[in-house]
Amino acid sequence: MKHISLLIPEGESSLSNIEASYKIFTTVNQALAREGKPPLFKIQLVGLSKQTHVTNGLFTIQPGLTIREVKKTDLVIIPAVHGDAEKVVADNRPLAEWIARQYAQGAEIVSLCIGAFILASSGLLKGKNCTTHWLSAAEFSRMFPDVNVAPYKILTDEAGIYTSGGAYSSLNLLLYLVEKFAGRDMAILASKIFEIDIDRHSQSPFIMFRGQKEHEDEPVKKAQEYIEDNFRDKITVNQLAGMLALSRRSLERRFKRATSNTVIEYIQRVKIEAAKKGFETSRKNINEIMYEIGYSDNKAFRGVFKKLTGLSPVDYKNKYAQA
Repeated sequence: MKHISLLIPEGESSLSNIEASYKIFTTVNQALAREGKPPLFKIQLVGLSKQTHVTNGLFTIQPGLTIREVKKTDLVIIPAVHGDAEKVVADNRPLAEWIARQYAQGAEIVSLCIGAFILASSGLLKGKNCTTHWLSAAEFSRMFPDVNVAPYKILTDEAGIYTSGGAYSSLNLLLYLVEKFAGRDMAILASKIFEIDIDRHSQSPFIMFRGQKEHEDEPVKKAQEYIEDNFRDKITVNQLAGMLALSRRSLERRFKRATSNTVIEYIQRVKIEAAKKGFETSRKNINEIMYEIGYSDNKAFRGVFKKLTGLSPVDYKNKYAQA
């Protein structure tokens, strides 16, 4: 039987993450029991203390065990914890150290959504790939520059460490784990019981590009503002560099460091975000939106749109356009 430590960190933990994790693995045990088979999972709530407030103090969860009482476990699940990320990490330092010790003893580790901040603070993600909520990706990269964050992914699996994207994409990671430990048939059954799309692989359709302006490089901010105000026009890197009295090489280097995008990528993202809004809020056809955002090549537009959203313009419009 696989022992699962479902953590209840200090702070405003996600009740939905905690309940979904408990329910899905418990449901697998119940399905096995109906088949006359023994349970696969023993799930216990584990915290720093025996009483933890979640969801801004609205609810209280009483973990059955503290980390001091769990000497060895097989699978550790870290739910999202909302609030100031620096404070969340500081408040849960003993939990992160315990997670690292469990991993050293052979446990596998799971983080759901922004639970990745606690996982990264353990040092276990250094040099590895992970995902988290796309809204928190920039702050995550700032706090943990030695981790390869991929905010477009629904989940990652590397060296016994699993991470999920934002919010309810955690359900896809839980199903992935059910499939790994209990088989495809059981994962499909769970997906049907909980009505979860089992084979969703990307957060890209949900990402809203807001630009990364939490930096102190004023020339780069001016370049970003110029791009956002003039994205319908043809903008070149040389044009921006001349406007800011910088060399092209210097602008590209500083822009990438400040925004995590090249200048060209930033221009593309601003254009595609405008296209997405056009599809969502108007009845204009694809060519009309394409021309409005400054594209004249249908093939190029479709290629960039699919790359950044994971959907073709037609599929995105069909999915999100006004009825």
